[in-house]
Amino acid sequence: MAESLSNRIESIMTVIGHNYDVVVREITLGHTGRKAAIIYIATIGDSDTINKNVLQPLMQMEATSEDSLSERFKERVMESTISLSEMMETDSQKVCIRNLLSGNTALMLEDIRTYIILSTSNIEGRSITEPTSESVVRGSREGFIEKISTNISLIRQRIKDPSFTMLQYHVGKRSERELVVAFIKEIANDQIVEEVCRRIELIDIDDAAESGFIEQFIEDNTFSPFPQVMNTERPDRVVSALMEGKVAILLDGTPFVLLVPVTFPMMLYSPEDNNERWLFSSLIRIMRYALALISLYLPSLYIAFISFHQGLIPTKLAISITSSREGVPFPTFVEAMMMELTIEILREAAIRLPKPIGQAIGMVGGLVIGQSAVQAGIVSPIMVIIVAVTAISSYTVPLYSAGIAIRMLRFFMMFAAAVLGLYGIIMATLLLLSHMMKLKSFGTNYAGVYVHYRPSDWKDSIIKFPLKWLKNRPKLLEPKDEERSNSRNAKEGD
Repeated sequence: MAESLSNRIESIMTVIGHNYDVVVREITLGHTGRKAAIIYIATIGDSDTINKNVLQPLMQMEATSEDSLSERFKERVMESTISLSEMMETDSQKVCIRNLLSGNTALMLEDIRTYIILSTSNIEGRSITEPTSESVVRGSREGFIEKISTNISLIRQRIKDPSFTMLQYHVGKRSERELVVAFIKEIANDQIVEEVCRRIELIDIDDAAESGFIEQFIEDNTFSPFPQVMNTERPDRVVSALMEGKVAILLDGTPFVLLVPVTFPMMLYSPEDNNERWLFSSLIRIMRYALALISLYLPSLYIAFISFHQGLIPTKLAISITSSREGVPFPTFVEAMMMELTIEILREAAIRLPKPIGQAIGMVGGLVIGQSAVQAGIVSPIMVIIVAVTAISSYTVPLYSAGIAIRMLRFFMMFAAAVLGLYGIIMATLLLLSHMMKLKSFGTNYAGVYVHYRPSDWKDSIIKFPLKWLKNRPKLLEPKDEERSNSRNAKEGD
């Protein structure tokens, strides 16, 4: 026998609490004589929709001869009474409460033990704007927001493939959040998809407040300085990754979507590389690689040459550097560390302060501190130039998390140079390369095309070939469909 309405209501209220914004309405269903109850949270539910499309139709129901049959009556309520496009039926109180906390409405009918969940969510969110962390000159101006339904729609309107698949999960024990694993079934490797789903199912956390929580749970190597999961605010980057056979992870409440598996070369690619002609894109990529190396090695090379290998510096340049360092009381390593830490402090301060103030602090602070330090004789002018060029070079890395990794490794290289000079830099580089070669991202080599010799994959590496020559997807991901288009099938059809 079905539990009474009052007991079912009290059971739900015991779990979610008797809060002021929880609305419980017990009603009589028109002339049928049957009782019903609806529960919703007013602050995240759409009251107008509930009144117009749920309450009014229910309270105006006419009696029929089949009202005594509970199942037939329930079908009439769901199929011809309530005018909502989305509803579902569940016999799980846990699922019912999860939907209530997401802004939906629960309808309970007398003598029927199941819950009817009505889609009435009306959670406020910001409008779609341009991504702030990944700016491009030529490309889409739309960025993800905090609502997962909006983010899915931004992807769906770009992918018209019927094999585009989404798997729904819920993460968080205390505060459940919707998580969606998206991929193109006819392209993505099944083993990669299964591994992603397996790791997500193992997540044990109270509240996954941001996709960064998910990233830390599913990454392969927790202690590696390299990011093994890419995060992005750009729908076009996600679509491009899905077309290559990657998997996207969307979490409700964050504008950052995760992409797996990834390789380090991917961190140096920009979405607009595909939008510009191949010559320009190739030139920018080469420059990006060079600037990433400058950002990583320039301070350590300066320390090594000044402290250990003065004979390798041209005579005139050595005299100029020596004269500029005259009166500086600190060793080269201490001088470089002081300036690098100062730049990091200014960078962090510029991020945390309000935007108008932060920009002023970043530019003025750098100029004032650098000039004052030179005039006071604490650092040399050449060191200010070295640190400034390094800082500017680090800003050219398209992905913020990859830029942080390079900044961390820069200090590692500086320590190595201070201990053993060029030999220390070489040893540190070999250690770094060996770690990168062994590192995996969901079974894919993190070093990417630099590990496996696949000529087709090199066409979209440091030098980007024309799009009409890029006929195959990256074999590194082992996609089901290796061809980017059905040109072969089209020719056979002709």
